[in-house]
Amino acid sequence: MHALHQILLFHVLTCLGRNAHGSVIIHGKKAPENSMLYMASVQNSSKHHVCGGFLIRENFVLTAAHCDDEKPTSVVLGTHDLTKADDSMRYSITKFKYPHYENVSNGNDLMLLKLCRSIGLNDRVQQIPLPKDEKNMTENVECSVAGWGYTETSTFRTVDELRVVTVSIINQDVCKKTWVGLPAKVICAGGYKTKKGFCQGDSGGPLVCGGEAVGVVSFNHKSNCNYPHFPNIYMDISKYLVWINKTLEENS
Repeated sequence: MHALHQILLFHVLTCLGRNAHGSVIIHGKKAPENSMLYMASVQNSSKHHVCGGFLIRENFVLTAAHCDDEKPTSVVLGTHDLTKADDSMRYSITKFKYPHYENVSNGNDLMLLKLCRSIGLNDRVQQIPLPKDEKNMTENVECSVAGWGYTETSTFRTVDELRVVTVSIINQDVCKKTWVGLPAKVICAGGYKTKKGFCQGDSGGPLVCGGEAVGVVSFNHKSNCNYPHFPNIYMDISKYLVWINKTLEENS
């Protein structure tokens, strides 16, 4: 039975991995202009938004590994409104995918993007700190997730302005019972008996708790943005600090 569950989960999450792009926030609000200045729009060669990301160093953005499916070529930083993006806000990238990433169902869904030039931090662009060591998140702690894109399941229309929503951490044991075959090193937050969270997309965006980026948006359940039963899943950044710090040091 366990093997069958793994196979079923693989097929579900593989579909999500292909389609979970576009930074989708459900039942959120527009982010204030002076907030979340670390948010990055990961874009393809047509300058279309395909994933979220966030600035963790002056020349590095963290996002999800499965975002590479959309062949991103640049990131945009410094605006909440993507219609106002210009070439001065665009940075070409070099990609460093977590070496043990295979697919969404197996976890390890992280990717670092090195920018072609360092950013001068200012009143439009700031970086966000990561956890300093490994931690386990406490149930019911309120956090936030943000992105650009669809605002409900049926519209399939992205939005130009950054949106943000508050979500709560879900007990890990509850999450494991809900998601049979849940990969390791994840955080569960939002969805699951609420109407708030990310939908098809928001991939690569940060789960922010207490001013730190603690998670990276990875997957949810199929294309259902009403969240009747399933928690949203994030990669737990604190469990990947050794790789992140080593990659930053070796490529800075």
